[in-house]
Amino acid sequence: MQAGWHPDPSGQFEQRYWDGAVWTEHVFAAGAQTVAPLARSRAEARALASSPAGGSAPAQNPPVVEQAPVAVAPVTGGQNALVLESIPLVGARKHAEKLRSEIARLQGLIDQYGLQEVAALDDLKRYLNQEVDGVRGQVTAASAELASRQADIASTQASLLDLRGAVEVQELGLYDYEHPAEDSVALATQLEALRADIKTAVRAGRATQATSNFTFNNSTAKGAKFVRDMSKLMLRSYNAEAENCVKAVRAGNLATAQKRLTTAQEQIARLGTMIDLSITSYFHQLRLRELELANRHLRAVQEEKEADRAHREELREQRKAEKELAAEKARLEKERGHYANTIAALEANGDLEGAERMRARLADVEHAIENVDYRAANIRAGYVYVISNVGSFGPDVVKIGLTRRLEPMDRVNELGDASVPFRFDVHALFFADDAVSIEAMLHQHFADRRINQINLRREYFRTTPTEVREVLKAHSVELLDFKLEPAAEEYMATRALQGN
Repeated sequence: MQAGWHPDPSGQFEQRYWDGAVWTEHVFAAGAQTVAPLARSRAEARALASSPAGGSAPAQNPPVVEQAPVAVAPVTGGQNALVLESIPLVGARKHAEKLRSEIARLQGLIDQYGLQEVAALDDLKRYLNQEVDGVRGQVTAASAELASRQADIASTQASLLDLRGAVEVQELGLYDYEHPAEDSVALATQLEALRADIKTAVRAGRATQATSNFTFNNSTAKGAKFVRDMSKLMLRSYNAEAENCVKAVRAGNLATAQKRLTTAQEQIARLGTMIDLSITSYFHQLRLRELELANRHLRAVQEEKEADRAHREELREQRKAEKELAAEKARLEKERGHYANTIAALEANGDLEGAERMRARLADVEHAIENVDYRAANIRAGYVYVISNVGSFGPDVVKIGLTRRLEPMDRVNELGDASVPFRFDVHALFFADDAVSIEAMLHQHFADRRINQINLRREYFRTTPTEVREVLKAHSVELLDFKLEPAAEEYMATRALQGN
C-alpha cells in the first residue's frame, strides 16, 4: 500500500487518500484511481474553519470514521450518495469536473449492481400489474355482458317457442279472444287452467279422431295427408263455432249456447263419416266447460246488478216510509196543540162538558202519536200483503211482500204502474209487529214454487191465495179479511171487449 492511501472510511471504495489533515476526493476502486469527495460532518467542518489560515498542521494518522454499512439502493433524483458542495463563484470549471466525476461514480454503481435494470423491471412490473387489472376488469364486464346476452337469448327463445305454439294453435282456429270470465276474480284462475288444457289437447292431437287406414288414389301417404288436412279444417270450424258461442252466451241462455256447440260437433261427425272424423268427447267437454264459466260470470254480474237495484228500491221505500211517518207525527203534534188550546179555552169559558169531549179526542191523537213513534222505532213492524195480477201473470201466481209505508196501498199501487198492463188485486193486507218474520216464513214455505230462483227479491210464487191463507192460519197469524178470488176488473173488462 502506497503512502497516504488508506481503506476508505465510507466503505464505498477500496482506498481513499489522506493528506495528513483531511480525507481527499481521490479514491482507488476496481484497480483504477478516480475522484469521489467525502462528505464531512459538521464537527469536521468546524474544526477546519477554526484552524489558522495557511497554517500547516503536523501530519496525523487518518481518523477512524465509525459508519454503518451503506445499503445500496436505486438512486432517485432527490438523493445523492454524497452531499455536494455549493457551487463556488471561482473555480466553477473545476467544480463541474468534480460533478462529472461524481456522476461517473454513481453511474458506475448503477452499472455494477444492475440498479437500472431493477428499476426498469419494477416499472415493467407495475405496468404489467396495471394491464392485468385492466384486463381483469374487461373480463368481468365481458362476463356480465355475456350473462345478460345469454339471458336475453333464453328469453327470446322462450318467446319464440310461445309464438310458434300460438301460430300452431291459431292455424287450428284457437285464439286468445276476450272471455267474460277474465274479469272475474273467482273464475279467472279456472279459465286460465282450462285454456291451457284446451291448447294442450290441440297440440297433442286429442281434439279430433279419425281413421288411420285411409288411402287416396291408391296412396297411403296421400290418404294420411288428406285425413290430416280434413281434421285441421274441421277442428278450425269447430273452434270458431265455440268462440262464437262464448261471445253470444248470456246469463239466461247457457242451454241454447251448449246446444249450438253440440250441433256443430254432430255436423262435423256427419261430414267426416268417410274417414271416421269427429271431435273427441274430451275436447268437446272442455269447450262446454268454457261456456259454463262465461255463463257463471255473466249470471253473477246480473245478480249483482239485480241485488243492487233491489237494494236501492228498498232504500227508497224505507225513506218514503220514514218521510210519511215524520209528516204524520208532525200533523198529529199540531192537532194535539189545537186540542190543548181548545180545552183551555173551553175551561176558561166554563164549558166543562165540551172540554171533556176535547180531552177524549186529544187522547186519540196522543195514542196515534204513540203508534207512529212505535212504527218509526220498530223497523220490523209493517204491513204484509198478498196480491195477484191475473192479466199480467196468469192465475195461481201471487206476490208476497211487506211495506212500512203509512198508507200500504200506496206501495201496492206503485207495483201496478206502467211496468205491468193491469193493476194488482189485494187478497190480504194486514199490520204486524213482526212483519219481517211473517214474510220470511211465507217465502220459505213456498220456496220451491218461487218463479225466479236466481233473483230472490222477485217475490212471485206459483201458488193460490187459498194456500197462502191456510199457511197463515197454521202459524196463528190474525187476519181480519182475506179475499180468495181476485176482482181483476180491468182484465175482465178487456176480455169482454175482445169477445172472450
